[in-house]
Amino acid sequence: MKVISINAGSSTLKFKMYEMPEEKVIVSGLFERIGAKKGSYTIKYNGEKETKELVLENHVEAFKKLVRVLINKGIVKNLNEIGAVGHRIVQGGSYFSKSEIVTEEVYNHIKELSPLAPLHNPAALNGIDAAKEVIPNATHVTVFDTAFHQTMEDVNYIYPVPYEWYEKYGVRRYGAHGTSHMYVSQRMNEILGKEDTKLITCHIGSGASISAVVNGKCVDTSMGLTPNAGIMMGTRCGDIDATIVLYMMNQTGMTTKEMDKALNKESGLLGVSGLSDDSRDIEQGITDLNERAILAQKIYVKRIVDFIAKYYVEMGGCDGIVFTAGVGENSIETRRNIMDALEVLGVKCDVEANSMRGEEKMVSTSDSKIPVYVIPTDEELMIARDTYKLSK
Repeated sequence: MKVISINAGSSTLKFKMYEMPEEKVIVSGLFERIGAKKGSYTIKYNGEKETKELVLENHVEAFKKLVRVLINKGIVKNLNEIGAVGHRIVQGGSYFSKSEIVTEEVYNHIKELSPLAPLHNPAALNGIDAAKEVIPNATHVTVFDTAFHQTMEDVNYIYPVPYEWYEKYGVRRYGAHGTSHMYVSQRMNEILGKEDTKLITCHIGSGASISAVVNGKCVDTSMGLTPNAGIMMGTRCGDIDATIVLYMMNQTGMTTKEMDKALNKESGLLGVSGLSDDSRDIEQGITDLNERAILAQKIYVKRIVDFIAKYYVEMGGCDGIVFTAGVGENSIETRRNIMDALEVLGVKCDVEANSMRGEEKMVSTSDSKIPVYVIPTDEELMIARDTYKLSK
């Protein structure tokens, strides 16, 4: 069966098609700047990469173009060959602890939860609408970033605010990046050769979260009600004193919309460094002896180390630490800084092994008390697996 994994953003459409259950990647690609005056698409097929510019009014047009490309290149003869489409959904709230076939009820719950992920859920719904219009005979499945974290106990997801906020408005910790945390934790268990493990998985990209995983189940995670919680990120502040929000609104007259922009788009590495939200630019700033870049990196590393140490204590030990996502897979300096700071826990960085990017590899020494691995994440594969299971 051919299965397409879809990750729809507000102006993007990322896709990967698999032959299942073999899990063979047939084609992958990305549509960008949907709705803009000039868009583009990139497709990778048979070891070749093709990029073209084109105008895409909406996600439906992007899907139609995708289908034309698949047929014109002979990747599929007709749409009936595509048996299922899996859609990544960032926020599933308390409704979903597993992936679900798209129904009217599922669709409405995703829409209801849009205020908790305003940049993601509406875009995902656009993707579902577009895919169902263009590929109506396929089974459509939703795969939730929050589902993996539904195994947390209430002591870890209830906030110390009026309990009625949880009962009436669903204010609680939901987490994010669950599909990634699940993938790398499962892969780490395969590497270790056992399932009864205590792992700390670090999904460190522009958005970032850290999870504590015991015996394959999430027991705690750093992101909260929304993706702007936990560690410092590219443009998100992570955990801060909540009263800062009220104080700055009173001092400056900022609106809620302006404050939301400041905390989500103008904080984090960008806010502290004043340079960029990209760790590569921060590292260059450090090389140039830029004091704010140096400070930004120190805060960034400290926040990550704080959560790793917290989860080490919470789980009563740790069998392995995993780095994944953009920074985790590619930033040699950040990984080394984190491992050096964890020396008190017996972590030892293998400088030579760590001098690589984007590979699955142990980056700690053989005598490190906790093995540390880089495992490139594969959220699209996890989406395809769940989609295939539900569509058989």
